[in-house]
Amino acid sequence: MNALTYLPVELNMDPLGAIFAVLTLIIFIGSGVFGIDYMKDTKHKKGYYIFYFLAFGSELMLCAASNMITFYLFYELLTLLSVPLVIHDRTKEAKMAALKYLFYSMFGAYGALFGIYNVAKYADTLRFIPGGSIPDQAWSSDGRILLITAMAFIVGFGVKAGMWPMHGWLPSAHPVAPSPASSVLSACIVKAGVLGIIRSLWYVMGTDHLKDTSVQSAFMILALITVLMGSALAYAEPVLKKRLAYSTISQLSYILFGLAVAISDRSAMEGAILHVYAHGFIKAALFLTAGAIIHHTGVTKVEDMRGIGLKMPFTMTCYTIVSLGLIGIPPTGGFASKWYLAIAALKSDIPVFGYLGPVILLISALLTAGYLLRLSVIAFFPGAEYRQAHPDIKKAEPGLLMTIPIATFALLSVLIGLFPDALIGLIRMIFV
Repeated sequence: MNALTYLPVELNMDPLGAIFAVLTLIIFIGSGVFGIDYMKDTKHKKGYYIFYFLAFGSELMLCAASNMITFYLFYELLTLLSVPLVIHDRTKEAKMAALKYLFYSMFGAYGALFGIYNVAKYADTLRFIPGGSIPDQAWSSDGRILLITAMAFIVGFGVKAGMWPMHGWLPSAHPVAPSPASSVLSACIVKAGVLGIIRSLWYVMGTDHLKDTSVQSAFMILALITVLMGSALAYAEPVLKKRLAYSTISQLSYILFGLAVAISDRSAMEGAILHVYAHGFIKAALFLTAGAIIHHTGVTKVEDMRGIGLKMPFTMTCYTIVSLGLIGIPPTGGFASKWYLAIAALKSDIPVFGYLGPVILLISALLTAGYLLRLSVIAFFPGAEYRQAHPDIKKAEPGLLMTIPIATFALLSVLIGLFPDALIGLIRMIFV
């Protein structure tokens, strides 16, 4: 019987879904608390909160989806409900960025839908089954079609995850969206694409027939290009939120590279999913810090933030801690996740990419240090001329509703690096 004979909407939270759901809860709640103070004097805030909570609920339902039809339904719904968060200010720039986000996302979703239709011809069910539901005889008879289908899933869901060359919506959407919306967009919503790739490849198609194929090679090439390109563009970008958007493009592809390696060596899943959490906490803190600076000063460019560490020392200390985490300095979560990714790649015995991958990750880490720590340096050490021009510098930290979420995410980014064993154990249980 064709898997599309009926279209069941079913929810059943499994351990993988729970991993993503817990991160969603933490990020949305923390960013929501930050938004209470940040959004209080803005226009259209009632609409903002409505769509914020609807997007929150949609992503939780996506995490709980037990089949591909349900996942796709909430995946599309998440896009539609998060577009108003980007368009919030109603400026021409915001409207154009929101349309760009919508068009890119729809293109990617149609690629995934193409994959669903193809898979349905061979699978008896679209329910998520560890190892996949496509029989070996289908791979033997129509392996080429199924490889094209797998690539359609990777490219389709890769749009949401900002994978090159479908990344263009991210640097347009982040600068115009309110900072708490940027936080959930970068830390959670883009990871719906990551979850979509895992669900489609590991729980519908099965990855045994993807090992050492052109699909795995193409996946690695796209991921590594995105890692390097995103870091280089972030390094050259003067606007802080746009710089962080390019950083998201790069860091998400660390995860995608881990998924590509995991087709050959499942241990790469440990680094990939650990980076889902590390990046989530770090990027939420970074965007909220950017929001606090913009909210208090109106300044958007990095070079114009000289001396901000003397005015907002606690906030900028948190920024520096999570920046070290994104670079991959121990004992942060960013170090732990990148260590697991590099080790898995080196021991995977994948020709060329097993060694090229860690080299590119290292180059990206150096670029990350350049584009993040530049702000820390000029914030805390603005130079003698600045101090002479501003002899009476007064501290002006944001209120507790802003500082507590930033500090919490900074703390979590360190704790996930100090105590990764519980999460690593759960990942190993899922992907044995």
